[in-house]
Amino acid sequence: MVTDQLRALVRRYPIVRFATQRLRTRLPRRLGGLDPDRLPPWMRRFPLELPRTEQGPASGPDRVELELPGDLTVPRRLEEGGLAQYGPAGLSCFLAAVEHAEPGAVFDVGSGVGVYAALAAARSRRAVFAFEPAPELAAAARTVSDSGDLGVTVVGTAVGNYNGTARLRRSPYNDTCNTTVSGGTALTDLAHSQVPIVSLSRWAEEAAAHPRVVTVDTAGSEPDVVAGALEVLRRHRPWILVKVRPDLGLEERLMALLEPLGYWWYPVHEEVPSSPRGRIDARESPSWERMWLLAPHEAPPEYWGSVLAWRSALARCLPAMRSGSEN
Repeated sequence: MVTDQLRALVRRYPIVRFATQRLRTRLPRRLGGLDPDRLPPWMRRFPLELPRTEQGPASGPDRVELELPGDLTVPRRLEEGGLAQYGPAGLSCFLAAVEHAEPGAVFDVGSGVGVYAALAAARSRRAVFAFEPAPELAAAARTVSDSGDLGVTVVGTAVGNYNGTARLRRSPYNDTCNTTVSGGTALTDLAHSQVPIVSLSRWAEEAAAHPRVVTVDTAGSEPDVVAGALEVLRRHRPWILVKVRPDLGLEERLMALLEPLGYWWYPVHEEVPSSPRGRIDARESPSWERMWLLAPHEAPPEYWGSVLAWRSALARCLPAMRSGSEN
């Protein structure tokens, strides 16, 4: 328990995490020492190439120059592999949905540093909203948007099936695995902090936003997000990309919510076009994706043609030479 509390403290405060890592370089390996050559920098500075198709819009930047906290997971992955290695199957399905959906907004729920939101803003004229409850990740998402003058609206709140407060539990190992726990009760340990939580249906109504594309990646609470968005799904029929993790009972809950709405379910993988399924099974999407496309109608051939075009464009988004880092 004490070890978990210390990990939570280190994860919650970047300056504490950075200082702790530097101190550990002075310890021998048997006592938890770290190799100083393998420590992340305080900040990562690198260019990120953005995809563009021949048929796509000519507006928007071709690259953004990013400066993000060095120990966050997604900036490290982007610097090392670019968008070419950042879930290209899911990104291509998402960008094709942005291209083919009816006019309306994009909601990126559990956005992290806002990769999906940034691409939607760069390659469309849609209003884009990124929902992220962790303050350090929401700040990074704003930095990404500002770097390319993309105009993404970052909403610093969790999303679920009610309106009020929740507890954000930060993963001690991976900042992409933070999750929320229902209820705004008193905090019991350093791993939790109280955050606001909203349902998408209530938020969309109050903001007068009409979502046509929605992504959901909330580390296990995806069915709660969908449950709180049922009115949005009925009224606006958005395309949905949702991460489905195995062995958590998420498939059954999602199917129970979606069956009355007449959505088509497609696993996201290398095969294009993907065939619709009669049930959602997390094992059908590869472990590095775990994404499912939930379409409001049968995806037409033109959609899958766009998926292939975006996949080719993403394959060209390789990492550039590192432009420097601050240790």
